[in-house]
Amino acid sequence: MNKALPYIVFSLLMLPMLSCSQDIDFPSSPLQISYEPINTDFNNPWSFLFLPDGSMLVTEKTGELYHVIDGVKNPQPIAGLPDIYVRGQGGLMDLELHPNYEENGWIYLSYGFSTNNQKGGNTTVARARLSDHTLTDFSVIFKASPVSRKGQHWGGRLEFDTEGFLYISVGDRGARDENPQTLDNSNGKIHRIHDDGTIPTDNPFVGQASAVSSIFSYGHRNPQGLALQKSTGLLWSHEHGPKGGDELNVIRAGNNYGWPVITYGRNYSGTIITKETEREGMEQPSYYWVPSIAPCGMTFVDSDIYPEWQGSVLIGSLKFNYIHRCTIDGETIVAHEKVVEDIGRVRTVRQGPDGYIYASVEGKGLFKLIPEVR
Repeated sequence: MNKALPYIVFSLLMLPMLSCSQDIDFPSSPLQISYEPINTDFNNPWSFLFLPDGSMLVTEKTGELYHVIDGVKNPQPIAGLPDIYVRGQGGLMDLELHPNYEENGWIYLSYGFSTNNQKGGNTTVARARLSDHTLTDFSVIFKASPVSRKGQHWGGRLEFDTEGFLYISVGDRGARDENPQTLDNSNGKIHRIHDDGTIPTDNPFVGQASAVSSIFSYGHRNPQGLALQKSTGLLWSHEHGPKGGDELNVIRAGNNYGWPVITYGRNYSGTIITKETEREGMEQPSYYWVPSIAPCGMTFVDSDIYPEWQGSVLIGSLKFNYIHRCTIDGETIVAHEKVVEDIGRVRTVRQGPDGYIYASVEGKGLFKLIPEVR
């Protein structure tokens, strides 16, 4: 047998993966973006947010929460966190402020929890208040189940909508054939709860036998981006595909987003997962990537500091070390481009209260995006 034959066959299998996913213009931005460091004393800053006083809270995936004031990191982690289950892609993940934070002081955190016998863990969400460098009134308001000892696909993103509902993404936990297409578990889903963890009575599967009542949408692989488009009130999410097939979706109540029954991706070996890319009753993405960019974090831009980007969504790329900008018309991506290339593995992108865009980057820290007209 020709020793080159397996390589040739593999290469032929992968040819579809090497082309662009969709025929959309890839224009050059009118803005030249540079970036300046805010603080580089972080290893894996999974997420961050701004407090009303302009200071920042930053999560380290390894389980520490830090306070950064005027760019200076308090070396002492904030006290009051529980033990964090750190495994694979899981650990201390996202942060979100209550929409009425200045009145009630609630901070929301997603992280990996484990059972007492350490047989596995899953994504959980808690809320707490910050007082004297300590989290107080700490209470768990959501726990995904079942637990798993696998390290992949925790999801972990948090986002509030305009009505005060909290959305939580949970990945399929590496069990694609068991979890995403069934409603009797939390995995491979986006959930919706009230700010105190109670279940909205109008959630799509409330009252359905065996269904987890917090489920809002299902058929997801690993959603690591959630962002509210304030101009429309739409909730958008992106998720990791396998080898190809990353998706950008508008999330609606009760919808099935198809994984793993339909996908534009393949197994990491290059073999086929399914021949189907669409099926009745399953949603098509607004956009998909082939090859994968490994999307993580996202934010919509409405700042006057970047007038050419208003209405766009920015998405971090873990795989290719850049930020991806998508121009949206309704629910359709009409143009896209790479911006801020070679910045590193971007975990979170946020528009700050000062109108500037900020990013957290693995192994590098926190950065501010500075626009310059070409």
